[in-house]
Amino acid sequence: MVFLGFILFVIGHTFIWFEFNSQLVYPWWRDKLLLPVLLFGIPSDLFFWYGTRYIYDNTGEIWTSRMLAFGASYLVFPILTWVIANESPLTLKTIVCSILAFMIVVIQVKY
Repeated sequence: MVFLGFILFVIGHTFIWFEFNSQLVYPWWRDKLLLPVLLFGIPSDLFFWYGTRYIYDNTGEIWTSRMLAFGASYLVFPILTWVIANESPLTLKTIVCSILAFMIVVIQVKY
């Protein structure tokens, strides 16, 4: 169930990416405020809520769910920003942060 929780975090972060960044990538979304909050925010909260529940129920630790949510964000954000916003994740800063995020996920899952 930890894996399922992590997948729910990935889906939640995908919704969050579109909630906050659609205004910057798609001109139609620029003036919209409540629409992306309702369309993406409510489902993302449900994914995060269930992801947290599944991970906590299987590990008994809130910190594990928090660190896995952080790690999921560093999986989702660079990919979507690269593919949709055409911003390269291949900068030293982003690569180092992505490696650190991966290490955090591995530590939380293994120990």
